[in-house]
Amino acid sequence: MKLTRAQFLKALPAAVLALAGCTAAPTAPADTDELVFDHAYPLDYATQFTADCYADGSTLLTIPDAQAKFLVRPEGAATLRTVPEGVTVLQQPLQNLYLVSTSVMDLFLALDALDCIALSGTRAEGWYLDEARQAMLDGRIAYAGKYSAPDYEQILAANCGLAIENTMIYHTPEVKEQLERFGIPVLVERSSYESGPLARMEWIKFYGILLGREELAQQVFDRQAERIAPLLDQQSTGKSCAFFSISANNLANVRKGGDYVARMIEMAGADYVFADLADNGNSLSTMNLPLEDFYAGARDADFLIYNSTIEGVVSTTDELVAKCSLLADFKAVQNGHVWCVAQSFFQQSMELADFILELHRLFTEDAPDGLQYFIHVE
Repeated sequence: MKLTRAQFLKALPAAVLALAGCTAAPTAPADTDELVFDHAYPLDYATQFTADCYADGSTLLTIPDAQAKFLVRPEGAATLRTVPEGVTVLQQPLQNLYLVSTSVMDLFLALDALDCIALSGTRAEGWYLDEARQAMLDGRIAYAGKYSAPDYEQILAANCGLAIENTMIYHTPEVKEQLERFGIPVLVERSSYESGPLARMEWIKFYGILLGREELAQQVFDRQAERIAPLLDQQSTGKSCAFFSISANNLANVRKGGDYVARMIEMAGADYVFADLADNGNSLSTMNLPLEDFYAGARDADFLIYNSTIEGVVSTTDELVAKCSLLADFKAVQNGHVWCVAQSFFQQSMELADFILELHRLFTEDAPDGLQYFIHVE
């Protein structure tokens, strides 16, 4: 007889409570006198985290590729007598957070949880989200140093309950170790490694669990999913599109075919011209191509979208061609179908439905106006 996941977990001996290292399909701790597994939290798209719920209201959040497990305990819950090996306990309410991963801020805004953040790894002028920038200008959120050089004294003085980092922290592992040595849990989030926009937006459920706002998180996610649902069954427009930037060392930075940006272009009805670009031995979502290779792959693309978040905004064709003279020969340049994505793009994590809908307008309307996230390069 084949066991269900829940039956399997309940059948494990209590000795398994000491968790083993992360695997591709992590399991929850077995039942103990204190922790009784109830169910796996349902996820429709996200693959970079799992959530297992317990009878006392606790939830185990696991990020397999970060080899991290966080047991979120509800407010008022008694302190556990024993903590499973490899598990960090987070007691709600979580407050005075140090937010370094800029892509997470929009999820906190969607959950009406800005007041949970006390410290930022980005200065006010680095925020494209108005509420975040204003909170820093008002002094409600303080700058506490970037990921590689945090102000430990300030972080400790703020009684920081959690540091939320992205994978850049792995470039300075000593910083993560120091924060943890001071008793500050460090969560390395991986939402940007999801392969689709819906999966990336579903990380709002992760933070909903973390903050005790699961119902609101579900509502926000469902609302975004419903907005793009009508596009999912539509036929392709037959158009093709490249998403890129030109680096200072004369390389074209493009998204890999399995990246969520490529998936957004496809959901909006176009073919991503570099869909065949696969992983080249690293987990990065982008690749640098020689200009000759970029020319061969994107010259005949119907649309070009310039990624301003890396190399800055381009407003005119002259500015674009100045970055790479080969672009003058591109079909999209000659036909006036070049757009530049707004610099807020990667901070507006919960606006991906809007991006997809606007992309669809680019691919289906002759001269779309009133776009919020795309600037026409003329």
